[in-house]
Amino acid sequence: MCFTQKLFAIGLALLLIVGVERTQAQENNPGPKFGIKGGFNISQLYVDQPNAEDENIKVGYHLGVFGKVPITSFLAIQPEVLYSNVGSKVTYGGSDLENLFGIEPGEVRFNLNYIQVPVALAVNIGPLNVHAGPYLAYLVSANVKDLKTSNLNSTDIKELKTDDFNRLDYGALIGVGFDVRGVTVGARYNYGLREIGKSGLAGSLTNDSKNSVTQIYIGFGI
Repeated sequence: MCFTQKLFAIGLALLLIVGVERTQAQENNPGPKFGIKGGFNISQLYVDQPNAEDENIKVGYHLGVFGKVPITSFLAIQPEVLYSNVGSKVTYGGSDLENLFGIEPGEVRFNLNYIQVPVALAVNIGPLNVHAGPYLAYLVSANVKDLKTSNLNSTDIKELKTDDFNRLDYGALIGVGFDVRGVTVGARYNYGLREIGKSGLAGSLTNDSKNSVTQIYIGFGI
């Protein structure tokens, strides 16, 4: 199990334990709610590339709006629109990368910025909610830099363009949260189902990698 998945699993277990202790499995859906939310992302790419020696997490952020529309007394649809910064830090070893792509051994930082639209089904048990569903995302910008181990100055930076990556991303999410007096806090795991890189340099460096993101958030509803 990867680092982000372990972190999410631990957080999910703690939140569930606290939620069970504080509720008595009562049905309590507070009605339509809309608001703003934000938090930080812990993301990683799983690069299956012979020259990739290590894939490290990247800490980013997300910010946007959310809604919560009841279906029954304990079920609700939870749509959101978020700006989300994800990516990874991948260390490449000595290889033919420099000759083929101009990438020298060292750390490559992937910074990917998406407009993400998750739509989750939420099950409410008192203030506790467990939610899951699909998401669709559009890549608005990408900043990818190769930092040589020898010298970190502007002449040592290799950049890829946004068009080198697939614009559309989609996947599944699962999470848990607490809704208390207009405030919602929680954790969520997003698992991407589409490769981020197109053919060429981006595809060669990422080699079918997908987004994997844990989100910790707080929201304020009205």
